[in-house]
Amino acid sequence: MEIVGYRQDFEAPLVELWNRVLWTDTLTVHKFRGQALFDDNFDSSLCDAALEDGRAAGFILATKRKFPYMERGLEPDRGWINVLFVDPAFQRKGWGTRLLLGAEQKLAALGAKQITYGAYSPNYFFPGVDCGNFPEAKAFLERHGYRAGEEAYSMKKDLQGYRMSGEGRRKKEEAEQKGYRFINFEYRYALELLEFTRTEFGGGWKRNALISMRNGLAEDCILLALNKAGRIAGFCMRMIDGNPLRFGPIGVAAAERNAGLGGVLLDMMQGEMARRGLYQLFFLSTDGPGRRFYERHGLEVFRTFTDYRKEL
Repeated sequence: MEIVGYRQDFEAPLVELWNRVLWTDTLTVHKFRGQALFDDNFDSSLCDAALEDGRAAGFILATKRKFPYMERGLEPDRGWINVLFVDPAFQRKGWGTRLLLGAEQKLAALGAKQITYGAYSPNYFFPGVDCGNFPEAKAFLERHGYRAGEEAYSMKKDLQGYRMSGEGRRKKEEAEQKGYRFINFEYRYALELLEFTRTEFGGGWKRNALISMRNGLAEDCILLALNKAGRIAGFCMRMIDGNPLRFGPIGVAAAERNAGLGGVLLDMMQGEMARRGLYQLFFLSTDGPGRRFYERHGLEVFRTFTDYRKEL
């Protein structure tokens, strides 16, 4: 077996191998290109394939920012291992270690002092390690000095026959009695929403709203909560990656978080989706408090990820 730099002719066989090994996160060649090759920070020198008799047997993609990401900037001390996998027929022979150590050395040479597995914004494939489905990945990373951090949860809900609960209707009525209004996005709120998302939650959230507006989807995919002064107090959206079933993000202004606006927006979005024949809602990542919020609205966890990082 040999390790070589990525070449375009590896694309189809590597995607086929990906789908056999990472069976919970299958993708198309188009999705692979969009999230890997066409990412602004893609660097072919940080992307290697393991070949056995010329056949794809393993793959690693690492990232070091070359372009600043919103307010995070270049994050010069950070690097990422976006994905790493080896054909099961060739596992436990040291090839995963060779791929990993090679990427770590390259990232260190570029100035990285900490490496995160997965969780690369904005184009992550997964927000950490799925230790439930891939316990061998957990053991592999820990053997190589990676340490577990916080957990993130993917959640979902079946929306077939959805109706807002009596409690949900009561919360909405109470908010409206206080002067709040809930509306579908209108472009007269475009600049205000972009500023609201940036100042309240950061550039990544602004980016999500901006892409929705650019693609002409915002009126269908964004809901707003307005306070009695007619200013944006909260919002929620869906379809941030082109998937109409993907929910989020959702957020309420820090000064407005005592009126139940987030729960009302979530309930309303479920109704909006059901009316469009979208009978499944899901998202990829939330933290512990977020999990409890969503569980109160009937969502359930379907995957758990653990953040893994290594200090160099």
